[in-house]
Amino acid sequence: MINASHDTSTPRPWRAKLTSLQAAAAPRIGLATLVMFFVLACGPPPPVEIAFVRWHDFNPEIYGMSADGSGQTRLTDIPVPDGSPSWSPDGDRIAFDSLRDGNGEIYVMNADGSGQTRLTDDPGFDGSPSWSPDGSRIAFQSFRDGDANPEIYVMNADGSDQTRLTNSPVLSGSPSWSPDGQRIAFESLRDENPDIYVMNADGSGQTRLTDDPEYDGAPSWSPDGGRIAFQSFRDGNGEIYVMNADGSGQTRLTDNPEFDGSPSWSPDGGRIVFESLRDENSEIYLMNADGSGQTRLTDNPATDESPSWSPAP
Repeated sequence: MINASHDTSTPRPWRAKLTSLQAAAAPRIGLATLVMFFVLACGPPPPVEIAFVRWHDFNPEIYGMSADGSGQTRLTDIPVPDGSPSWSPDGDRIAFDSLRDGNGEIYVMNADGSGQTRLTDDPGFDGSPSWSPDGSRIAFQSFRDGDANPEIYVMNADGSDQTRLTNSPVLSGSPSWSPDGQRIAFESLRDENPDIYVMNADGSGQTRLTDDPEYDGAPSWSPDGGRIAFQSFRDGNGEIYVMNADGSGQTRLTDNPEFDGSPSWSPDGGRIVFESLRDENSEIYLMNADGSGQTRLTDNPATDESPSWSPAP
């Protein structure tokens, strides 16, 4: 039975013993224990779901953040430009282009920025990588054939078997792989105007999807393969549009006096992340797939651009 009149000001023998044990153990608490306590108190870091490019002192580097804009983390740190991040379908790796070896080449790294490895090695600029949905191949654009315009190439994910897919006297670039792996959307100037085209994954069946006197480019397939988001200047300003995969139903999603571009779909197809100059500085924004709910994710004096959403849920 508890004695309510007991004087708690005098330490019991067990209480004194416990106090002495705590005092003896305190110096033995190491850094690992403190880190563990900190992690338990603060929780794990937010997942990296969106990769993007941030310019520091006129040098672009690749960053990652969660889908709500939190946990913005630098993934590359080198005094030459890194850009065009593209996620592997499992969300474990990011392909990107870099000038770190004196020439534009394709690299790959783990999602936390570790293990940065060069995949291409050619005197012509290689850039704008895009993973196949099974993770086995990467499409990219290259100036390696000595002419003044890039073409679309494909290679295995380890950099082997680099093969040319397009052969046109004008620019072909910005490849985007369809979710079923059968087709690649891209932009091209072949009809004297920059428009969006699609071809089979082996380069055959190249077909024009848009036909507008102004620039259409930066195609991005929806996860279900039914739609393609893209940027266009057809209304006198860079805006985000969406169309069916056959080019029909072209619909404007953004309507802003400043540039909106570089769309990338969320893995469930419900949202689109993009870059915008609407706040007098390029920042990353998020909207629903119908254009509603446009929300700013980054707020930094540096330029933030080229977002890429991990397809892994």
